[in-house]
Amino acid sequence: MSGRWVRILAGVVATLVAIIIGLSASGTLDATPDPETGLPAGAHRIDSIASQFTTRTIVLIPIAIAINIVLGQTVGTALKIPLYLDSIGTILVGVLAGPIAGAVTGLLANLIWTFVLAGTPFGSPFAWPYAIVAAEIGLLAGIFGYYGFFRNRPNTPTPQLVVGTVISVVVLGALALWGILPAYTEGVTFFGDLASVDPIFQLVAIAIAIVLVLALVALVVQLLVRRNLGVAYVVVGGAICGVISALISAPITEIFFGGVTGSGSDLLVAAFQQAGSTLSNAVLQQGLIQDPIDKTLTYIVVFALLHTLSRRFTARFPQGERAVGVEEG
Repeated sequence: MSGRWVRILAGVVATLVAIIIGLSASGTLDATPDPETGLPAGAHRIDSIASQFTTRTIVLIPIAIAINIVLGQTVGTALKIPLYLDSIGTILVGVLAGPIAGAVTGLLANLIWTFVLAGTPFGSPFAWPYAIVAAEIGLLAGIFGYYGFFRNRPNTPTPQLVVGTVISVVVLGALALWGILPAYTEGVTFFGDLASVDPIFQLVAIAIAIVLVLALVALVVQLLVRRNLGVAYVVVGGAICGVISALISAPITEIFFGGVTGSGSDLLVAAFQQAGSTLSNAVLQQGLIQDPIDKTLTYIVVFALLHTLSRRFTARFPQGERAVGVEEG
């Protein structure tokens, strides 16, 4: 079996595993009749999935889609660092509402991005094939939310805090050394030439840079000042999501676009090819560098955002209490 088909198989397996785990977290379908109602027990599982789509969730989804598209289009147009930042809304919905709601948000966002906004400054012909990846991102966010990855864990005992800090530093340090620094040696800069970029994208790009800096500062404060072990959970969750996303998206990038998507990732693909990698290997290498960095930063931003919201507000979402907790601290 060729290397290309091995990578495609890895992407399919990663997708199936994410779907199975997501459905398990939402409730599996069971055909065994319920002794009281006589209906299949699976009907209750379907109800649990439907319960993710409350009025608040339905209101949040279009807002989340708009956030994804505006940030994603800005990064693709104005920023030259190899990031996406087009999943913040999807992850937010997944964490607060559940895996299926998160998957639907990601799927719809990418389809709208290409087919509804075509011909506008916010349209992208590259988004639609990655709809399955966006769905996987929302699915995993819902799973991690279900298991409390985004909860605050302040005042953690010193031994546990030290272990969590070491894990966070190792993961973030590895991502920086393996992904960010090599990108800068290839001539990548945080801002490209903004002279030819629409002013609205310039403003959003600056806002993105500010939010990223504030999120990283908040991360340090939470970890060192508040002794919040939740930081380690978020960092690990983001890295896992990034690796799975890379395995799924790499075959899509190669098959649909020949490794060229018009984003900052093209620089990394070209660099790996110049170093002797085949197109298939270059695309996978780019994904395994870029996606974990992007998803880890996105998880950090969502974590910081969630804990600026009141617990009363987040608890009103289907998975809010379980994902974030009832009260701060």
